[in-house]
Amino acid sequence: MKTNSPLRLYLIRHGETAWSLSGQYTGRADIPLTAHGEEAARAVGVRLRGIPFAHVLTSPLQRAQQTCRLAGLGAGLGAASVIEPDLAEWDNGDDEGRTPAEILAARPGWNLFRDGSPHGETPAQISARADHLIARLRALDGNVALFSHGHFGRVLAARWIGLAVGQAQHFLFDTAALSILAYEHNRADSPAIALWNSSAHEAFDLASNRRVDDTSPIIEQAIERWENEGGEIPQSAQPQVAHRAADAQPTKAQR
Repeated sequence: MKTNSPLRLYLIRHGETAWSLSGQYTGRADIPLTAHGEEAARAVGVRLRGIPFAHVLTSPLQRAQQTCRLAGLGAGLGAASVIEPDLAEWDNGDDEGRTPAEILAARPGWNLFRDGSPHGETPAQISARADHLIARLRALDGNVALFSHGHFGRVLAARWIGLAVGQAQHFLFDTAALSILAYEHNRADSPAIALWNSSAHEAFDLASNRRVDDTSPIIEQAIERWENEGGEIPQSAQPQVAHRAADAQPTKAQR
């Protein structure tokens, strides 16, 4: 459906699961939300209320589909949700169900975004999957809801603004958090991150990209924290990141 409105991607990570709570890597394991995860999914729906969505796409995994349904964006409510296989989580292969500490004990120095996991998707494969999805999303317009996962969502954001998969490790993405991928000045050659890792209960004006309690625009340089620690952003990317890209704190799991 064409709306003749600028493309705006509302990227939502699924709510809490038992494994996201324990810190276990959850790729293709199809586990449901906890009761707290269901509550947070409903809170996401409150935040998205009133936004007209031209498309609603969800990962085939049940934790993402549950979040979509509980947020009120399932079939029969506004745009009917559609299963999008490319929104599935990073396949962790042999590391499925393990914690980062367990993996590092077996493979010191390991980094998912650089090394991948044995018998799982490689960083090159996950990057190609994100690029494939982005190419199809760019053909759409209007507001698009994407219900996905922690690791794939981070890769999708990095690739949206032209960064390599390895730099996705700097984009923390909590359960039931909302991010917005858009264009600066609605120019397709200027992809930007308008909102990042905003919690389900945070007061935020999604239409203007402003905090409810803040009168100034929330626009910051992409992964500013990383830059301050000595990193460099490719000049060709020129990304911009809004709210919380710089000050998000680590959580137990980013799956």
